[in-house]
Amino acid sequence: MNIIIVGDGKVGYTLAEHLSREEHNVTIVDTSEEALRKADESLDVMCIKGNGASITALREAGADTADLLIAATSMDEINMVCCLTAKRLGTRFTIARVRNVEHTVDASALKHDMGIDTLINPENATAVEIARLLRFPSAANIETFYRGRVELMSFRAREEDFFLGQPLSALSQQVRNLPILFCAAERNGEVIIPDGSFVPQAEDRIYVIGAPLGVHEFFKLIGRYAPHIRNVFVVGGGRITYYLSAILERMNMHVKIVELSEARCRQLSEILPHSLIICGDGTDQELLESENLEDADAFVALTGRDEDNLIISLYAMQRKVAKVVAKCNRQNYTGIVRDLGLDSVISPKLFTANQILHIVRGMQNSKGSVMSTLYRIADGGAEAAEFVVNETTRHLGTPLKDLRLKKGILVAVIVHQGRTIIPEGSSTIELGDTVIIISSNQGILDINDIFDNSILDLGAGNQ
Repeated sequence: MNIIIVGDGKVGYTLAEHLSREEHNVTIVDTSEEALRKADESLDVMCIKGNGASITALREAGADTADLLIAATSMDEINMVCCLTAKRLGTRFTIARVRNVEHTVDASALKHDMGIDTLINPENATAVEIARLLRFPSAANIETFYRGRVELMSFRAREEDFFLGQPLSALSQQVRNLPILFCAAERNGEVIIPDGSFVPQAEDRIYVIGAPLGVHEFFKLIGRYAPHIRNVFVVGGGRITYYLSAILERMNMHVKIVELSEARCRQLSEILPHSLIICGDGTDQELLESENLEDADAFVALTGRDEDNLIISLYAMQRKVAKVVAKCNRQNYTGIVRDLGLDSVISPKLFTANQILHIVRGMQNSKGSVMSTLYRIADGGAEAAEFVVNETTRHLGTPLKDLRLKKGILVAVIVHQGRTIIPEGSSTIELGDTVIIISSNQGILDINDIFDNSILDLGAGNQ
């Protein structure tokens, strides 16, 4: 596909990196020579210096024949004008990153009037994800499928966990009867798609998928079921904090926000009447102690600096706060802090990239099975994709044990006539089913991409 990205900031660069890796023809438009130089040296993309809202720059980038334009500058208005101009020049599909609350409220009108096919709000998506983590604090990350009827959660394996040191095929009947599956694991930076011989070890990051009740019962079984969160301490008063606090207030949680800007504090106090707003430096240890940080059920670091977020989050962990979440867009930091025990690290730019990759995959696969959900898990080392099976899907009705799947592929869940099934060797994929696939960075576009060309009896599934 021919894709134009306007804006070479954190989000634009991340998108260019992912999309060029999937062998799309990517053109970046930006006014910054330094940003373009970095992209030109590091990525297989074409770079054009210019204003992405101008007809001249967009024509030079090929907007008259482009399949997709993504407007990801820091200005909502420029993003909207980019989409409008590109659409009139002939671009097939447009996506705008829109962060202003007022613009988000008027989304339907903006789409109609400005020629925008999809609006993406990274801050709102990040807030929704954090709220989900606070609702179920035992998990490091949570993803949902099939309208919330299937959940994928990750957690860090501990020395005392009873399932360590034995293969998954030897798990007790108590676990095997639960509607769950160990679907992925991270160990020493390596992503593993487990089979029955996989032996979990302490400090592995384990991914479990299944029906919500089964996943919750499993977390209770391993002693990870934490009490409900009532008091949330937030440092940083930006857009994510606004969206998050509004959600948490509706969930009857008490929110305390520390923000350095006095003007922003006044603004937050007006739009968040039920939250406690404190003007001060959230990186100051004395302030955190004076505001009784250790009494909070959860701590969320949402300042504009990744380094500050990570340091104060590690401090909150030291003060024994039960649930700690940090915003960090730099992937090279994530692995370091996770080694120190900080598992819930949230990246707004990756949320945006995931949403757009989902759209791109859907555009590429207009005739195959429909991909309804896509998540990149294990720091991008694997993907979890949800497909709706249609008449184009091969091997319908064939038991999974008689199919050869590509290496690094796992059929994790089949939803058949509304019933969530953890597949066994005798399970089959039928027309109309929803199927969730875990793949180790395969870039799956269609459910048919999981099959090898030949059929061979490989035995039953992984548990």
